[in-house]
Amino acid sequence: MAGNRTLAIIKPDAFGSGKAGKIIAHLEAQGFTLICARVLHMSKAEAGAFYEVHKGRPFYGELVEFMSSGPCMPMVLQKDDAVSAYRAAIGATDPAEAAEGTVRKLYAESKGRNAVHGSDSDENARHEGMFFFGADALI
Repeated sequence: MAGNRTLAIIKPDAFGSGKAGKIIAHLEAQGFTLICARVLHMSKAEAGAFYEVHKGRPFYGELVEFMSSGPCMPMVLQKDDAVSAYRAAIGATDPAEAAEGTVRKLYAESKGRNAVHGSDSDENARHEGMFFFGADALI
């Protein structure tokens, strides 16, 4: 992915409330290209494995429950400096603190139900992309 791709997930709250199309359109309007995507309903074991980096933190159990509560949509996005560009596009974790026009300001319900996940580094983007898409994320 070499700095030009990142993993994004439209979380169960936004997917279940019909906001996936709006979120994708918003990101495409900001210059992101959708490389691959899928809809799935993660099991608790899958959500736990994906968020294992947070195991031991107070919010881990709640995060696993939430991410396994309904369908979500992982996707690989491409753009120059994709990780930082995506993080700027989605805004702060808490939508009350997110900048105007960001995905979370527009579509998130709360800090815990914040519409989207985004990789926080190029290394994690590669790892997370491989988790959901294998080598397809790197093509």
